[in-house]
Amino acid sequence: MPAVMADPLTLPRLPLPSATDTDWRRVAKVVTANRQLEGEGFEVRRPFPGMDLSLADPFLLLDHMGAVEYAPGEARGTPWHPHRGFETVTYIIDGAFQHQDTTGGGGLISDGATQWMTAASGIQHIEQPPPELVAKGGLFHGVQLWVNLPRSQKWVPPRYQDIKAQDVTLLASDDGSSLVRVIAGSVAGYDGPGVTYTPINYLHATVAPGARLALPWPRDFNALVYVLSGRGTAGVEQAGLDEGQLAVFAGSHHGGETDGLVVQAAERQPVASANGWEILILGGLPIREPIARYGPFVMNTRDEIVQAFEDFQAGRMGTVPAEQVPHRSAADESL
Repeated sequence: MPAVMADPLTLPRLPLPSATDTDWRRVAKVVTANRQLEGEGFEVRRPFPGMDLSLADPFLLLDHMGAVEYAPGEARGTPWHPHRGFETVTYIIDGAFQHQDTTGGGGLISDGATQWMTAASGIQHIEQPPPELVAKGGLFHGVQLWVNLPRSQKWVPPRYQDIKAQDVTLLASDDGSSLVRVIAGSVAGYDGPGVTYTPINYLHATVAPGARLALPWPRDFNALVYVLSGRGTAGVEQAGLDEGQLAVFAGSHHGGETDGLVVQAAERQPVASANGWEILILGGLPIREPIARYGPFVMNTRDEIVQAFEDFQAGRMGTVPAEQVPHRSAADESL
């Protein structure tokens, strides 16, 4: 069960988009995530890349880690490694992960918290399960999202945002049946705490069994729904969507006054999803620039990738180990 829960009946409610004046986005395709090993040997489910990345722009990668109940000694992480040209957003739904980077940012991310690392001009970081999780085992469930940066912002200084679980904006569906957590972006005028260079929406919803969730959506954003657990349908055409699957919505047809997304949880859920269908709702303003990527670097040209390797090898992406400094919160970034 996600660590951040609340009674939806006590929360502000999202408005129900007009049935007649809303241009409801339709599902263009459903993608099943590939399973693969990352870091020191932990399994992830990855719905993209693997499909046409222009459909996900400005997102580059989505890794779903767990949910898994680790036995003692099983938990794994990543060694020190570099990044340049984008942002990594690690959201821990259950359990904990430790992060440290060469700007001195980092700390323990646990139970509903998010660490937002802007690699930009270049950084190194390490992500590891805490010693307690390694020694004793336990539940772990998280997601890492890579957000591209436009050419004009790939060279900004690195930064780190520590978004605590209690910082996330909590909303209810129009009928009070479902819980929506806004991590970044804005929905119906409600803003999340994450400070972004690229305009995006990042939501985590728990949709009650049999419930329908409809929400307004920015007309110029793309739209993706990924299933963390449970089953349901996406779009007015009710395309089936199970755990580990991603629905890619088509662009707006500009037929109504506003755009909207609609999903619905199945009446009967797996035992692990008894509290509801767990989904991520993602979208952003496409950057529409050339992408050159190799491993941990995402730039616009091959020459910039070569330069990134040269800079890393020359020690221009920070020194390991880094000296720990106080976290910068999303609130600090806005000051």
